[in-house]
Amino acid sequence: MKKLIKWLSVSNRWKHLVGGLIIGIFAFGWFTAMYAGVLTAGALEYKDRAHGGKWDWIDFALTVVGAFVGGLIFSWA
Repeated sequence: MKKLIKWLSVSNRWKHLVGGLIIGIFAFGWFTAMYAGVLTAGALEYKDRAHGGKWDWIDFALTVVGAFVGGLIFSWA
């Protein structure tokens, strides 16, 4: 468990996961959740790259996974 928490704290990965989850819940469907999640993840990573950072595929994937899970939660509710 400590390894997971440490891994999520790198590069604020937990924020990407939670942000994607919130996007997914308020997207009102799985398709719009995925659409908004991919666009948001891309915009966040582009911002990082434009300001001298590097593109982080893990952060991108966590945002998209969070949006997908949030879309599923909305669909089941």
